[in-house]
Parts: sequence; C-alpha cells; structure tokens
Amino acid sequence: MPNAKLCERFRGFYPVVIDIETSGFDPKLNAILEIAAITLKMTPDGWLEPDQSLQFNVNPFDGAILEPAALAFNGIDPSNPLRAAVDERQALDEIFKMIRTGIKDSGCTRAVIVAHNAHFDHSFLMAAAERSEIKRNPFHPFATFDTASLSGLMFGQTVLAKACQMAQITFDHKQAHSALYDTQKTAILFCKIVNRLKSLGGWPLVAIEIDEDLETKSDNTQQIEEQ
Repeated sequence: MPNAKLCERFRGFYPVVIDIETSGFDPKLNAILEIAAITLKMTPDGWLEPDQSLQFNVNPFDGAILEPAALAFNGIDPSNPLRAAVDERQALDEIFKMIRTGIKDSGCTRAVIVAHNAHFDHSFLMAAAERSEIKRNPFHPFATFDTASLSGLMFGQTVLAKACQMAQITFDHKQAHSALYDTQKTAILFCKIVNRLKSLGGWPLVAIEIDEDLETKSDNTQQIEEQ
C-alpha cells in the first residue's frame, strides 16, 4: 500500500493519544494535574507510528476540589514547586497548537482522542477547554478511540498493563500513572492494534462477495418481518 495517507485511514480524523492525571473523577469539580499528548503519523506503506509529544504539569484551577484518595493514587503533590506547573489554559493552547499543525500537514479535518478508558480523558479535556474559553477546540465533541475496548477485542484484556503484556509491550508499574508514560504506552498499543489489523489483511478494506443464496434468504426474512 504505497503512498498511504493518514487522512484516508480514519475518515479524515487525526488521532491524538491523550492521558490525563486528575484530582478526582468529576471533570467539573476536580482538576487536571498532568496532561500528555502524542500525535501519530503513517508511513508510506501504511504503518501507524507515534510522532510528536507534549507534556505539562498543570496547576489546579481556582476552586478545584483535590481529593486525597486521587492524589494518593497518582502520587502527585500539586503544591510541589519542583513540578514547574502551568495553568491549564497554557497547557491546552500549546497542545492544541501542535494538533492543529498536525491536522493541516496530514490533510485531516479534525482530531479525535485516543485514550485508555477514553470517556474519562475526553470529559476532562472538554471541561478544561470550556473553562478556558477556548473557541477553536480541534477535537471531535464526542467521538473517541478507546484502547480499553480495542484491547479487549484484539488481545482479550482491558487493563492497560495487561493489554501491553499481551501485545508484548514492556510496562513498568513504577512509572504508571504518569501522564507521559501512560500516553507513550497507549500510543504504542494503539499503533500495534491498528498495524496488526493491517498485517492480518483487515486493512485496506476489500469488497466482500455475498453468497446469492444467503442474500435471497436475507431478503425473504426482511419481507416476513415487514408483514
């Protein structure tokens, strides 16, 4: 498949791998504490690869609730000055700038979030963009590629560490729950899933010949249901 184009693989969507570490589960009340983003590119032969990356430690927004259990889980101390944290508006501006450039260069039309349990990261990203009054959000408002679901389908595992193990991707539990580390592993995992589908003949799509007898039976079944 020479001269393959990323814009032709996901109906014009530009996949961007995201991981967000937070101070809780509520995107309206809890803060983003870390965010990382990795863009993807396609080789001329149609293989998907990680491309550029950005990572930020983020200051909680004013009034954000910092749940002690969440901070204990991810090991983040928001008050640590060594974090060199930035406000969420600055972090999103820089990430969105990188993504818009990638969309333009790849001929895509809109970005789509790739994440493990993507609804969580998507909801926090959208809430932060709304708080920051960002008018040009490059991401689709609801579509995502969830690697937890895709891993369940491809490898029979939905936990990131176990999915990586099945995909023969090294995973260090000591580095887990760092936004950049988890994003890197999720990006490799997503590329492995997409590339494995290609290697098994699932992409590019080919016309499927339908058996005439089966097609006739299907038509008869539909006629009976309509009666």
